[in-house]
Amino acid sequence: MDFSVKKLASGAGVFFTRAVQFTEEKLGQAEKTELDAHFENLLSRADSTKNWTEKILRQTEVLLQPNPSARIEEFLYEKLDRKIPSRITNGELLGQYMVDAASEFGPGTSYGSTLIKVGEAQRRLGAADRDFIQSSMINFLTPLRNFLEGDWKTILRERRLLENRRLDLDASKTRLKKAKAAEAKAAATPDFQETRPRNYVLSASASALWSEEVTKAEQELRVAQTEFDRQAEVTRLLLEGISSTHINHLRCLHEFVEAQATYYAQCYQYTVDLQKLLGRFPGAFVGETNTQVPPSGVSPSAATIPVVPAVVGPCNPSAPSMTFTEVSPPSTGTRKARVLYDYDAADSSELELLADELITVYSLPGMDSDWLMGEKGNKKGKVPVTYLELLN
Repeated sequence: MDFSVKKLASGAGVFFTRAVQFTEEKLGQAEKTELDAHFENLLSRADSTKNWTEKILRQTEVLLQPNPSARIEEFLYEKLDRKIPSRITNGELLGQYMVDAASEFGPGTSYGSTLIKVGEAQRRLGAADRDFIQSSMINFLTPLRNFLEGDWKTILRERRLLENRRLDLDASKTRLKKAKAAEAKAAATPDFQETRPRNYVLSASASALWSEEVTKAEQELRVAQTEFDRQAEVTRLLLEGISSTHINHLRCLHEFVEAQATYYAQCYQYTVDLQKLLGRFPGAFVGETNTQVPPSGVSPSAATIPVVPAVVGPCNPSAPSMTFTEVSPPSTGTRKARVLYDYDAADSSELELLADELITVYSLPGMDSDWLMGEKGNKKGKVPVTYLELLN
């Protein structure tokens, strides 16, 4: 019991001394030990790393799970150390709705069979989305969260301890400074003509007491300086470890980009396969009544573009052959198309494309079904069908 009381009293005294030192520093009445510029840069770098890691983590969570209620639920499961229940993705749910609707409308109907095809594609898209979320959670979000909840908390704890050691050091400096000033004042030459010798005796005794106080303050200052230097070194090593954190986060960022690229490539492939399965390219309406079914062996894209019949006339074998760019556009069979993506021409026979611009397209005899002739302004050339959305 006595030991506990002494320990409590000692702790209260240390806390009070630090509070007094901190207050006097804020009021400009006490000096403060400043850290070197390199140490301050390490502290600033660590704070920036923490702040931006936190923002990137939160926004990535929003990207992967836009529903705030679902994010809160996952957070609670994580804090309670329980397994997060498997949740069906929106794409999978949409695909299930389409398949169920097809079974009610009749899978043998045109609408029902199409619903089944699109629904299965949506299921695959939803499964790819789930795989992307899981991969990003494991390879990207978990390392960022481990830094914030592990390494960063350790750095904060050591920084708080370093600040306490600095306050103890500066309090020891202040105490030594005051003790030396009092010693110098007490050691002033006494008045030997004093009619009361008792004053001289008291003056000599006070000088001896302040000399002992100076010695004690110097010893406390040496101990405080040693503890401060040791803690500063520990904190510096932790702060320099931020460079390793950056390297680890860089690797995780590469893995996140690879997972994202794989996800979007899968989505693109699934949608292209679905378009081929439906026999249409973007912009072509499935319900058109005048659509002709392409014969076997002919690409579906060729059936969506009217083929201009060859001009019947005398054949001249000796006439020089003309390139596609030299052939005049047909009077009928041209269509408007919107460009989906930018396209850089490989040679002079191809047309440069910019996303969202409108061009005129048409097909020519002998042209590959994956290409069309395109015109914009006075320029014309071949354009890939997959980069276009046909409008009429």
